[in-house]
Amino acid sequence: MGLRSSIAIVGPTACGKTRRAVEVARAFNGEIISADSRQVYRSMDIGTGKDLCEYEGIPYHLIDIRDAGHKYNLHEYLHDFREAYALVESRGHMPVICGGSGMYVENALKGVYLPEVPANPSLRKKLQDKSIEELTEILRQYKKLHNTTDIDTVARAVRAVEIQEYYRSHPEEAAMVSADSARPLDCLVIGIDIPRDERRERISRRLESRLEEGMVEEVRGILDAGVNADDLIYYGLEYKYVTLYVTGELSYAEMKKQLETAIHQFAKRQMTWFRGMEKRGIHIHWLPYDMPQDLFLSEVKSLMDSIP
Repeated sequence: MGLRSSIAIVGPTACGKTRRAVEVARAFNGEIISADSRQVYRSMDIGTGKDLCEYEGIPYHLIDIRDAGHKYNLHEYLHDFREAYALVESRGHMPVICGGSGMYVENALKGVYLPEVPANPSLRKKLQDKSIEELTEILRQYKKLHNTTDIDTVARAVRAVEIQEYYRSHPEEAAMVSADSARPLDCLVIGIDIPRDERRERISRRLESRLEEGMVEEVRGILDAGVNADDLIYYGLEYKYVTLYVTGELSYAEMKKQLETAIHQFAKRQMTWFRGMEKRGIHIHWLPYDMPQDLFLSEVKSLMDSIP
């Protein structure tokens, strides 16, 4: 089988990760563990690109595990990931991690443990009227800001401050978060390399397809089921802009144009994260997105056998 105990397939949106992960899982008797921060939600199918038909009978994990409206986070993901990883290994199968949520992938691969941080009502009350800029400055007093998703909304910024304040008050638990206490996975990481222009074309094409498949109707259905519009907007990208259209704040043309721009920007941020992962010590073997299946699998098998 080789020297590695798991394989991760990473890359930007629209690069074909799922198809490659399925190929690898079939070749290595594997099961797929999703590393996508939005595919965890039930009913959010078209906008998150679950494409479950692509799995072709390969078992998968961490998809459709929370109701739409829930605010899933890194702590929950790492807990669920460890459980799924152990389950796959207990069945004698190869864990195949697949996803584009860089923060989830990196922390899972590094074996990071995050203690449960309870809500701090008094601190939340103290921070409730602060602006994003003020909260960012407060957060900088605790740590260097590597992850801008901590500060992209007031709610997330308040939670980030709440977590850092907890760590400051509980140094023994904060120590468990450090790299020194982590247990990195023995994992071969494959990146799906796609040229920028081809990526942009595929993103635009896929957006058209998702709109034709009923993405607007999907969002309407979620709202009609009782999920608050602000909770859908919180998820960003498709669910933000389509919700703004459905609620009358954007025209269809505005929604489509702004969403397409946002997805292109998101893909760029994904690649920035993956390049950062490499600088932070996780080696990614980049293989062409259009590599023939037999050559792709041959290369993966060669890397599994040759890397110490």
